[in-house]
Amino acid sequence: MEALVTTEWLAGEIGSPDLALLDASYTSTIPGTIPGSPPSDPRAAFEAGHIPGARFLDLDTLRDPLNPLPSTVPSAEAIAERLGSLGVTPEMRVLLYDDGGHHTACRAWWLLRIAGVDASILDGGIPKWIAEGRPLEQGTAEGDGTTFPVRPAIGQLRTLDQMRANLKSRAEQVADARSAARFSGDEPDPRPGCAPGHIPGSRNIPSGRFFNADGTWKQGAALEAVFAEAGIDPARPFVATCGSGITAAIIVFGAHLLGHEAALYDGSWTEWGTTADTPKHLGAVA
Repeated sequence: MEALVTTEWLAGEIGSPDLALLDASYTSTIPGTIPGSPPSDPRAAFEAGHIPGARFLDLDTLRDPLNPLPSTVPSAEAIAERLGSLGVTPEMRVLLYDDGGHHTACRAWWLLRIAGVDASILDGGIPKWIAEGRPLEQGTAEGDGTTFPVRPAIGQLRTLDQMRANLKSRAEQVADARSAARFSGDEPDPRPGCAPGHIPGSRNIPSGRFFNADGTWKQGAALEAVFAEAGIDPARPFVATCGSGITAAIIVFGAHLLGHEAALYDGSWTEWGTTADTPKHLGAVA
């Protein structure tokens, strides 16, 4: 199965016993919603209407519960356990989709790679599916629980210490998926106690630049241009960062579509920006 598949392809595969379709929508703890508005509820949205046969991954709870940082990567064992609880077996093809808001299927894609699972993503997610008038089903969709084995990781993770070391070595380029205003420090960080700015030497690729107006992925030369315009060569080693490791996965998946692999700094700016002795750069370019 290709890394990125179309809604047309999925329409022909619905009901295939070897296809595990997982809803990876996640918006409940991402800052930037209207002040005072209640957090969204991805599970309620799933139960109100999802692609037939899908199961709810619950990306919001697929995190390290002992880490005070938001949305940090859980153990590979926890990821495998979640897949098993949804009835996913190693023989199945795993396809991820989301509600389009933050393209969080990319985060799920990267998390699954930590457990050795090479999943695919539905281009355009459920918004495109709905726009095409395709069917939905309501209610919960629980799979028969099974045991999913942990495989060797194929996703790459970077830590705070590794990012500190990279400041000196410059062994890896750093691409930041946050908005230009947050990257430069012109806009304050929405998380309390988090300084403005960015990691010195990093380049800014706001995550929205990877998508067409209809929410589908740019591909080929258009996708290559996104990296080139930011001064990032995806063929060379690089690591992606953002606010809390969610939209950074968009950059990693974009590189993957071009045949390149990138790492992800999971603590991202929430960790770097709240650590007292890390250097923070203000302005458009470090």
